[in-house]
Amino acid sequence: MTFEPGALERLTMPQIGARLVAACLWAMGASALAATASTGNTPNAAGIYSCVDASGKRLTSDRPIPECLDREQRVLNKDGSQRKTLPPRMNAEERAAAEERQRQKELADAAQKDAVRRDRNLMLRFPNEAAHNKAREAALDDLRRGIAASEQHLKELQDDRKPLTAETEFYKGKRLPYKLKSKLEANDAQQQAQKDIIAQQTSEIARVNALYDAELARLKRLWSGAAPGSGPSGSEPGAR
Repeated sequence: MTFEPGALERLTMPQIGARLVAACLWAMGASALAATASTGNTPNAAGIYSCVDASGKRLTSDRPIPECLDREQRVLNKDGSQRKTLPPRMNAEERAAAEERQRQKELADAAQKDAVRRDRNLMLRFPNEAAHNKAREAALDDLRRGIAASEQHLKELQDDRKPLTAETEFYKGKRLPYKLKSKLEANDAQQQAQKDIIAQQTSEIARVNALYDAELARLKRLWSGAAPGSGPSGSEPGAR
């Protein structure tokens, strides 16, 4: 604040005092503004925080970013220039724990998305119980045909063995001829192979039925309105 030459002579003492007080207040205000500007604490001087989180995604915010407390955060000015860098707030052990939590969260998110996808595919494949029962019977029919074929082959092998067994009657108390003995051993091995196949196929029928039972229970929940991906997961389509 300035005074024109000769202005003081035209003012009374009270006026001069008022002018001096105003000048002092103006000077004090100017000094405060200059100090505030020099420290960067103006109301509009808030920085922009930027970082790359554990999953590789770049994040920005007008305040410290919680997802990046375990890593450096850049503090930028409004023009994009860097003002400073905030160091990680966690030690190595805390950072490792945070990264493991993030990894587990990503795995859980991926598993949830996969569960939703599988449930939706399941409902598309089986819109009703009749469609599911038809698929079950088709899967079981293949196994039943396999068992029937093995049982038929086993019966044929048993019929083939009868004359061989009858022939051994001529050699009671004697060593069997090598050729006869070989035929008997080969027949026994083939019969055992067919019995093993039948046992495996029977076990597979039980396994397939169990899978379809679990799948049907899940489908009934979904058909009743349960959200895809909710609750315990059933078998994955195509896993049978």
